[in-house]
Amino acid sequence: MADAVPPLLRVEDLRVSFGLAEGTVRAVDGVDFEVPPAEVLGVVGESGCGKSVTIRAILRLVSRPGRMDGGSILFRKADGSVIDLATLPARGALMRAMRGAEIALIPQEPMASFSPVHTVGAQIAEAIRLHDPSVGRAAARDITIGLFRDVGISMPERRVDAYSWQLSGGLRQRAMIAMALSCRPRLLIADEPTTAIDVTTQAQILALLRQLQHRHRTAIVFITHDLGVIARMASRVVVMYLGRVVEQGPVDAIFHNPLHPYTRALLRSIPSLAGAVRTKLPVIAGALPHPFNRPSGCAFHPRCPDAMAKCARAVPALEDQGGGQRTACFLYDRAAGR
Repeated sequence: MADAVPPLLRVEDLRVSFGLAEGTVRAVDGVDFEVPPAEVLGVVGESGCGKSVTIRAILRLVSRPGRMDGGSILFRKADGSVIDLATLPARGALMRAMRGAEIALIPQEPMASFSPVHTVGAQIAEAIRLHDPSVGRAAARDITIGLFRDVGISMPERRVDAYSWQLSGGLRQRAMIAMALSCRPRLLIADEPTTAIDVTTQAQILALLRQLQHRHRTAIVFITHDLGVIARMASRVVVMYLGRVVEQGPVDAIFHNPLHPYTRALLRSIPSLAGAVRTKLPVIAGALPHPFNRPSGCAFHPRCPDAMAKCARAVPALEDQGGGQRTACFLYDRAAGR
Protein backbone atom coordinates (compact mmCIF):
# COMPACT_ATOMS: atom_id res chain seq x y z
CA MET A 1 0.00 0.00 0.00
CA ALA A 2 1.32 3.43 -0.91
CA ASP A 3 2.35 5.74 1.89
CA ALA A 4 -0.19 8.39 2.86
CA VAL A 5 0.52 11.87 1.53
CA PRO A 6 1.87 13.99 4.41
CA PRO A 7 -0.27 17.00 5.34
CA LEU A 8 0.58 20.46 4.12
CA LEU A 9 -0.37 21.92 7.51
CA ARG A 10 -0.67 20.19 10.89
CA VAL A 11 -1.96 22.14 13.90
CA GLU A 12 -1.32 20.42 17.24
CA ASP A 13 -2.64 21.48 20.67
CA LEU A 14 -2.91 25.14 19.62
CA ARG A 15 -3.81 27.42 22.52
CA VAL A 16 -4.46 31.18 22.38
CA SER A 17 -5.68 33.36 25.24
CA PHE A 18 -6.52 37.01 25.80
CA GLY A 19 -5.56 38.65 29.08
CA LEU A 20 -8.17 41.31 29.85
CA ALA A 21 -8.96 43.38 32.91
CA GLU A 22 -11.92 41.09 33.70
CA GLY A 23 -9.79 37.94 33.45
CA THR A 24 -8.26 35.54 30.93
CA VAL A 25 -10.26 34.34 27.93
CA ARG A 26 -9.20 31.01 26.40
CA ALA A 27 -10.17 31.73 22.79
CA VAL A 28 -8.45 28.62 21.37
CA ASP A 29 -8.04 25.72 23.78
CA GLY A 30 -6.07 22.77 22.39
CA VAL A 31 -7.07 22.71 18.72
CA ASP A 32 -5.81 19.88 16.46
CA PHE A 33 -6.37 19.40 12.73
CA GLU A 34 -4.57 18.70 9.45
CA VAL A 35 -4.85 20.20 5.97
CA PRO A 36 -3.95 17.75 3.16
CA PRO A 37 -2.28 19.18 0.02
CA ALA A 38 -4.67 20.52 -2.65
CA GLU A 39 -7.79 19.85 -0.54
CA VAL A 40 -10.43 22.12 1.04
CA LEU A 41 -10.88 21.94 4.83
CA GLY A 42 -14.01 23.59 6.20
CA VAL A 43 -14.04 25.01 9.74
CA VAL A 44 -17.52 25.66 11.14
CA GLY A 45 -19.13 26.78 14.37
CA GLU A 46 -21.15 29.58 15.90
CA SER A 47 -19.77 33.11 16.12
CA GLY A 48 -17.33 33.27 19.02
CA CYS A 49 -16.18 29.65 18.79
CA GLY A 50 -12.57 30.59 17.94
CA LYS A 51 -12.48 30.02 14.16
CA SER A 52 -10.98 33.37 13.19
CA VAL A 53 -8.55 33.45 16.14
CA THR A 54 -7.29 30.01 15.06
CA ILE A 55 -6.43 31.16 11.55
CA ARG A 56 -4.90 34.40 12.81
CA ALA A 57 -2.70 32.28 15.08
CA ILE A 58 -1.60 30.20 12.07
CA LEU A 59 -0.54 33.42 10.33
CA ARG A 60 1.01 34.72 13.60
CA LEU A 61 -1.29 37.74 13.48
CA VAL A 62 -2.79 37.53 16.97
CA SER A 63 -2.68 41.07 18.34
CA ARG A 64 -2.23 42.10 21.96
CA PRO A 65 -3.65 41.41 24.50
CA GLY A 66 -3.80 38.03 22.74
CA ARG A 67 -0.94 35.56 23.09
CA MET A 68 -0.10 32.02 22.01
CA ASP A 69 0.13 29.81 25.08
CA GLY A 70 1.33 26.66 23.35
CA GLY A 71 1.05 24.21 20.51
CA SER A 72 2.73 23.76 17.15
CA ILE A 73 1.86 24.88 13.60
CA LEU A 74 3.78 22.57 11.28
CA PHE A 75 3.91 23.73 7.64
CA ARG A 76 5.47 21.60 4.90
CA LYS A 77 7.43 23.74 2.44
CA ALA A 78 7.79 23.04 -1.29
CA ASP A 79 11.16 21.34 -0.75
CA GLY A 80 9.57 18.86 1.70
CA SER A 81 11.07 20.39 4.83
CA VAL A 82 8.76 21.13 7.77
CA ILE A 83 8.82 24.39 9.70
CA ASP A 84 7.02 25.12 12.97
CA LEU A 85 5.47 28.55 12.47
CA ALA A 86 4.79 28.78 16.20
CA THR A 87 8.53 29.07 16.83
CA LEU A 88 9.05 31.98 14.41
CA PRO A 89 9.01 35.60 15.61
CA ALA A 90 5.66 37.00 14.49
CA ARG A 91 7.31 40.17 13.14
CA GLY A 92 10.43 38.45 11.86
CA ALA A 93 11.57 38.41 8.24
CA LEU A 94 10.94 34.68 7.78
CA MET A 95 7.33 34.87 8.96
CA ARG A 96 6.69 37.95 6.83
CA ALA A 97 8.10 36.10 3.84
CA MET A 98 5.76 33.16 4.52
CA ARG A 99 2.66 35.35 4.57
CA GLY A 100 1.44 35.91 1.04
CA ALA A 101 4.06 33.75 -0.65
CA GLU A 102 3.32 30.41 1.08
CA ILE A 103 0.13 31.14 3.07
CA ALA A 104 -2.35 33.79 1.96
CA LEU A 105 -5.50 35.18 3.57
CA ILE A 106 -8.84 36.27 2.13
CA PRO A 107 -10.31 38.37 4.98
CA GLN A 108 -13.97 38.80 5.86
CA GLU A 109 -14.31 42.39 4.68
CA PRO A 110 -12.13 43.51 1.73
CA MET A 111 -13.25 47.14 2.10
CA ALA A 112 -11.39 47.28 5.42
CA SER A 113 -8.36 45.42 4.01
CA PHE A 114 -7.59 47.60 1.00
CA SER A 115 -6.16 51.08 1.55
CA PRO A 116 -8.69 53.69 0.36
CA VAL A 117 -5.94 56.10 -0.76
CA HIS A 118 -4.09 53.74 -3.13
CA THR A 119 -5.48 51.99 -6.17
CA VAL A 120 -6.31 48.33 -5.80
CA GLY A 121 -3.94 47.43 -8.62
CA ALA A 122 -1.05 49.33 -7.03
CA GLN A 123 -1.52 47.44 -3.76
CA ILE A 124 -1.50 44.04 -5.48
CA ALA A 125 1.53 45.00 -7.59
CA GLU A 126 3.34 46.11 -4.41
CA ALA A 127 2.67 42.69 -2.81
CA ILE A 128 4.06 40.95 -5.90
CA ARG A 129 7.24 43.03 -5.87
CA LEU A 130 7.64 42.64 -2.10
CA HIS A 131 7.92 38.85 -2.45
CA ASP A 132 9.86 38.96 -5.75
CA PRO A 133 12.06 42.09 -5.99
CA SER A 134 13.21 41.01 -9.48
CA VAL A 135 9.78 41.94 -10.89
CA GLY A 136 9.69 45.49 -12.23
CA ARG A 137 6.81 47.94 -11.89
CA ALA A 138 5.51 47.44 -15.42
CA ALA A 139 5.72 43.64 -15.12
CA ALA A 140 3.92 43.72 -11.76
CA ARG A 141 1.14 45.78 -13.30
CA ASP A 142 0.82 43.31 -16.18
CA ILE A 143 0.68 40.39 -13.72
CA THR A 144 -2.03 42.21 -11.75
CA ILE A 145 -4.11 42.74 -14.89
CA GLY A 146 -3.77 39.04 -15.68
CA LEU A 147 -4.89 38.17 -12.14
CA PHE A 148 -7.92 40.44 -12.51
CA ARG A 149 -8.78 38.62 -15.72
CA ASP A 150 -8.33 35.22 -14.01
CA VAL A 151 -10.75 36.08 -11.21
CA GLY A 152 -13.41 37.35 -13.60
CA ILE A 153 -13.07 41.11 -13.24
CA SER A 154 -14.30 42.72 -16.44
CA MET A 155 -12.30 45.54 -18.04
CA PRO A 156 -9.19 44.66 -15.97
CA GLU A 157 -7.00 47.24 -17.74
CA ARG A 158 -9.29 49.98 -16.43
CA ARG A 159 -10.22 48.60 -13.04
CA VAL A 160 -6.59 47.99 -12.09
CA ASP A 161 -6.44 51.77 -11.51
CA ALA A 162 -9.65 51.92 -9.45
CA TYR A 163 -9.79 52.57 -5.72
CA SER A 164 -11.54 50.04 -3.46
CA TRP A 165 -14.44 52.42 -2.77
CA GLN A 166 -15.11 52.63 -6.52
CA LEU A 167 -15.76 48.88 -6.79
CA SER A 168 -18.87 46.90 -5.84
CA GLY A 169 -18.72 44.38 -3.01
CA GLY A 170 -18.39 41.49 -5.43
CA LEU A 171 -15.58 43.16 -7.40
CA ARG A 172 -13.73 44.05 -4.18
CA GLN A 173 -13.93 40.42 -3.09
CA ARG A 174 -12.62 39.26 -6.48
CA ALA A 175 -9.78 41.79 -6.21
CA MET A 176 -8.94 40.45 -2.73
CA ILE A 177 -8.85 36.91 -4.13
CA ALA A 178 -6.51 38.18 -6.87
CA MET A 179 -4.21 39.64 -4.20
CA ALA A 180 -4.28 36.41 -2.20
CA LEU A 181 -3.31 34.41 -5.30
CA SER A 182 -0.74 36.91 -6.57
CA CYS A 183 2.26 34.94 -5.29
CA ARG A 184 0.76 31.47 -5.96
CA PRO A 185 0.51 30.41 -2.27
CA ARG A 186 0.28 26.71 -1.46
CA LEU A 187 -2.25 27.36 1.33
CA LEU A 188 -5.15 29.82 1.08
CA ILE A 189 -7.15 30.75 4.18
CA ALA A 190 -10.61 32.16 3.43
CA ASP A 191 -12.15 33.77 6.53
CA GLU A 192 -15.89 33.93 5.79
CA PRO A 193 -15.24 35.47 2.35
CA THR A 194 -18.92 35.54 1.34
CA THR A 195 -20.43 37.06 4.50
CA ALA A 196 -20.97 40.62 3.28
CA ILE A 197 -22.16 39.95 -0.28
CA ASP A 198 -25.53 39.01 -1.81
CA VAL A 199 -26.54 35.42 -2.55
CA THR A 200 -25.98 35.63 -6.32
CA THR A 201 -22.48 37.09 -5.93
CA GLN A 202 -21.79 34.56 -3.16
CA ALA A 203 -22.47 31.69 -5.56
CA GLN A 204 -20.15 33.25 -8.15
CA ILE A 205 -17.34 33.71 -5.59
CA LEU A 206 -17.65 30.11 -4.39
CA ALA A 207 -17.58 28.81 -7.97
CA LEU A 208 -14.52 30.97 -8.65
CA LEU A 209 -12.66 29.66 -5.60
CA ARG A 210 -13.45 26.08 -6.57
CA GLN A 211 -12.22 26.69 -10.12
CA LEU A 212 -9.00 28.35 -8.97
CA GLN A 213 -8.39 25.62 -6.39
CA HIS A 214 -8.63 22.91 -9.03
CA ARG A 215 -6.50 24.87 -11.51
CA HIS A 216 -3.64 25.73 -9.13
CA ARG A 217 -3.95 22.73 -6.75
CA THR A 218 -4.07 25.12 -3.81
CA ALA A 219 -5.09 23.86 -0.37
CA ILE A 220 -7.83 25.97 1.24
CA VAL A 221 -8.96 26.40 4.83
CA PHE A 222 -12.51 27.75 4.53
CA ILE A 223 -13.87 29.43 7.68
CA THR A 224 -17.64 29.88 7.84
CA HIS A 225 -20.76 29.44 9.95
CA ASP A 226 -22.75 28.39 6.85
CA LEU A 227 -22.98 24.60 6.57
CA GLY A 228 -24.45 24.91 3.08
CA VAL A 229 -21.22 26.54 1.92
CA ILE A 230 -19.19 23.77 3.57
CA ALA A 231 -21.24 21.08 1.81
CA ARG A 232 -20.42 22.72 -1.51
CA MET A 233 -16.77 23.59 -0.93
CA ALA A 234 -15.06 21.21 1.50
CA SER A 235 -13.81 17.64 1.42
CA ARG A 236 -13.18 17.55 5.19
CA VAL A 237 -14.83 19.42 8.07
CA VAL A 238 -13.72 20.62 11.50
CA VAL A 239 -16.52 21.58 13.92
CA MET A 240 -15.51 23.97 16.72
CA TYR A 241 -17.28 24.98 19.91
CA LEU A 242 -15.94 27.48 22.44
CA GLY A 243 -12.33 27.19 21.31
CA ARG A 244 -12.17 23.40 20.97
CA VAL A 245 -12.65 20.91 18.14
CA VAL A 246 -15.66 18.73 18.96
CA GLU A 247 -15.79 16.74 15.72
CA GLN A 248 -13.90 16.37 12.46
CA GLY A 249 -13.99 14.10 9.46
CA PRO A 250 -14.93 13.70 5.77
CA VAL A 251 -17.77 16.00 4.69
CA ASP A 252 -20.07 13.10 3.74
CA ALA A 253 -19.61 11.45 7.13
CA ILE A 254 -20.23 14.68 9.03
CA PHE A 255 -23.40 15.49 7.08
CA HIS A 256 -24.86 11.97 6.89
CA ASN A 257 -23.65 10.53 10.21
CA PRO A 258 -22.92 13.37 12.64
CA LEU A 259 -21.76 11.98 15.98
CA HIS A 260 -21.41 14.94 18.34
CA PRO A 261 -24.67 16.39 19.72
CA TYR A 262 -23.50 19.89 18.74
CA THR A 263 -22.89 18.84 15.12
CA ARG A 264 -26.32 17.21 15.00
CA ALA A 265 -27.92 20.38 16.39
CA LEU A 266 -26.16 22.56 13.80
CA LEU A 267 -27.39 20.35 10.97
CA ARG A 268 -30.98 20.30 12.31
CA SER A 269 -31.01 24.10 12.31
CA ILE A 270 -30.46 24.34 8.53
CA PRO A 271 -33.69 25.55 6.84
CA SER A 272 -35.26 22.98 4.50
CA LEU A 273 -37.31 23.69 1.37
CA ALA A 274 -39.28 20.54 2.16
CA GLY A 275 -40.37 21.83 5.57
CA ALA A 276 -43.99 22.70 6.33
CA VAL A 277 -45.09 26.32 5.96
CA ARG A 278 -44.92 28.45 9.13
CA THR A 279 -43.03 25.75 11.01
CA LYS A 280 -40.52 27.02 13.56
CA LEU A 281 -36.92 26.16 12.81
CA PRO A 282 -35.15 23.92 15.32
CA VAL A 283 -32.74 25.88 17.50
CA ILE A 284 -29.91 24.91 19.84
CA ALA A 285 -31.08 25.26 23.44
CA GLY A 286 -29.52 28.01 25.49
CA ALA A 287 -26.80 30.36 24.29
CA LEU A 288 -23.05 30.32 23.80
CA PRO A 289 -21.55 30.85 27.27
CA HIS A 290 -19.76 34.09 28.07
CA PRO A 291 -15.98 33.62 27.70
CA PHE A 292 -15.45 34.53 31.39
CA ASN A 293 -17.99 31.92 32.52
CA ARG A 294 -16.71 28.92 30.64
CA PRO A 295 -18.52 25.75 31.82
CA SER A 296 -16.50 23.07 33.56
CA GLY A 297 -15.95 19.78 31.78
CA CYS A 298 -17.37 19.60 28.26
CA ALA A 299 -18.22 23.20 27.33
CA PHE A 300 -21.36 22.09 25.46
CA HIS A 301 -22.91 20.12 28.32
CA PRO A 302 -25.27 22.91 29.59
CA ARG A 303 -26.94 22.93 26.14
CA CYS A 304 -26.64 19.23 25.34
CA PRO A 305 -29.75 17.00 25.35
CA ASP A 306 -27.55 13.92 25.91
CA ALA A 307 -25.45 15.30 28.78
CA MET A 308 -24.41 12.95 31.61
CA ALA A 309 -23.03 13.72 35.07
CA LYS A 310 -19.51 13.00 33.81
CA CYS A 311 -19.82 15.76 31.17
CA ALA A 312 -19.76 18.48 33.84
CA ARG A 313 -16.63 17.09 35.49
CA ALA A 314 -14.20 16.13 32.70
CA VAL A 315 -13.22 17.27 29.22
CA PRO A 316 -13.66 14.51 26.59
CA ALA A 317 -10.68 13.81 24.32
CA LEU A 318 -10.96 13.98 20.54
CA GLU A 319 -10.87 10.28 19.65
CA ASP A 320 -11.05 8.22 16.47
CA GLN A 321 -14.49 6.73 15.80
CA GLY A 322 -13.64 5.02 12.49
CA GLY A 323 -13.94 6.12 8.87
CA GLY A 324 -11.67 9.11 9.45
CA GLN A 325 -14.17 10.63 11.90
CA ARG A 326 -13.03 11.93 15.30
CA THR A 327 -15.32 13.11 18.08
CA ALA A 328 -14.89 14.58 21.56
CA CYS A 329 -17.90 13.14 23.40
CA PHE A 330 -18.39 10.79 26.35
CA LEU A 331 -21.36 9.15 24.59
CA TYR A 332 -18.87 7.13 22.58
CA ASP A 333 -16.85 6.17 25.63
CA ARG A 334 -20.03 4.55 26.92
CA ALA A 335 -20.75 2.91 23.57
CA ALA A 336 -17.22 1.48 23.47
CA GLY A 337 -17.46 0.27 27.05
CA ARG A 338 -14.84 2.69 28.34
